[in-house]
Amino acid sequence: MNIIIENGLICTATNHFVGDIVITGNTISAVTDPHTARQQVSGDYEIIDATGHYVVPGGIDPHTHFDLQQSSKHRACDDFLHGGIAAACGGTTTVIDHMAFGPAGCSLHHQFDVYRELAKDCPIDYSFHGVFQHVDDSILKEINELVTNEGFPSFKAYTTYGSPMHEPELFALLERLKECGGLLTVHAEDDTITNTLRNRLTKDELLPIGHALTRPNTAESISVNTVIGLAHVVGDAPVYLVHMSAHESLSEIRLARQEGQANIYAETCPQYLFLTDDKFKDGGPMEGIKYMLAPPLRKKEDQDALWQGLQDGTVQVVATDHCPFTIAEKQAYVNDFRNCPGGISGVEERMPLLFSEGVLKKKLTPEQFVQVTATNAARIFGIPNKGDIKVGYDADLVIFNPNEARTFQKDNLKTTCHYSAYEGMTVNATVAKVFLRGQLIAENNTFCGKKGYGQLLKRHIEAADK
Repeated sequence: MNIIIENGLICTATNHFVGDIVITGNTISAVTDPHTARQQVSGDYEIIDATGHYVVPGGIDPHTHFDLQQSSKHRACDDFLHGGIAAACGGTTTVIDHMAFGPAGCSLHHQFDVYRELAKDCPIDYSFHGVFQHVDDSILKEINELVTNEGFPSFKAYTTYGSPMHEPELFALLERLKECGGLLTVHAEDDTITNTLRNRLTKDELLPIGHALTRPNTAESISVNTVIGLAHVVGDAPVYLVHMSAHESLSEIRLARQEGQANIYAETCPQYLFLTDDKFKDGGPMEGIKYMLAPPLRKKEDQDALWQGLQDGTVQVVATDHCPFTIAEKQAYVNDFRNCPGGISGVEERMPLLFSEGVLKKKLTPEQFVQVTATNAARIFGIPNKGDIKVGYDADLVIFNPNEARTFQKDNLKTTCHYSAYEGMTVNATVAKVFLRGQLIAENNTFCGKKGYGQLLKRHIEAADK
């Protein structure tokens, strides 16, 4: 169906203005002055009156964990179908999913094959980040094949957890990815600090607040410094630091950029912008255990620093790290947080939270909102024709109603975990309509898309401007 979205406040990465958007088939075919599009087209077009509403690009969330097998006991409860439905209702039309670890010693291709099958029912567009479990000559060879021939240019390394990458491995990965036009994303927390502190805990220190105490700000910022330093020695190799949470980490990133490292990218998440480590204590341990994730929730000063980072460009992307588990799975470990599955929902809440608290409260301009929720992710990760409102781009569009409020509750969210870290929070704008490639996929918190409508995207990363 061809559509004209008429008289909306159109928000792009560089401007906002009242106008019309013409959708012809899957793409944006015209962006015109208000109330003029009808005179410039022929044939049948559905007219959508967006007067008093904002029109923004479909959100891109480059950090989800749909259907993730976290351990032998726990698997994230939102698969690609249900996670995709939640994303659509929240205004996100594309995700890049971080793969789970595969069998010990497996090839890089192994998990790509697994995830192609897992994602076949996804109702929104998607791609994958590869994941490193070990590094040898065969892995380094596969990197080039996946980047050059298969359209998967981004990969993740962990500096802690079950398969931590240490400096020699990180150096080799940064070199190879720089050579072939790829990008290393890194979960940066110091393995020695986190494990040493966790192993020293007594029985009385294993309540949820112990999680924050054993993963201090310094564990993140030291690891960030190490990764940035290795990237510098390799020759300004590109690196993307996921879920930044500590104000010290932002200082490391700013210093590196001041000294000429152009290819350092930073991401944060709504949990670090809207929640603090008080959540581990408020309501007692049974409530606090719901907020287990890594890095942990931080202090108000970290929260303020992250908002400043979004405003001044230190942080380019707000993603979610969406990886929910049920309350029962979390609360089973209330007396020993160390084995609790880590992760919360967020893929539905991200766009409304940032629009309400960012744009409407003037913490972010409309252009900054578009940049951190869509445009920057498309540019950094090489997603063609998405992330902005331009002629020839995919018609991935979201219409926000700023005249209607919504309070997040477990019974009005689509995640299958049946709770949200943002329960009880009210947003002062709602997602009225969501289009993916010209098709209406969500309207007023109701999914109306199609199972399997999502497309696997091939990506190619352009070199950053110096």
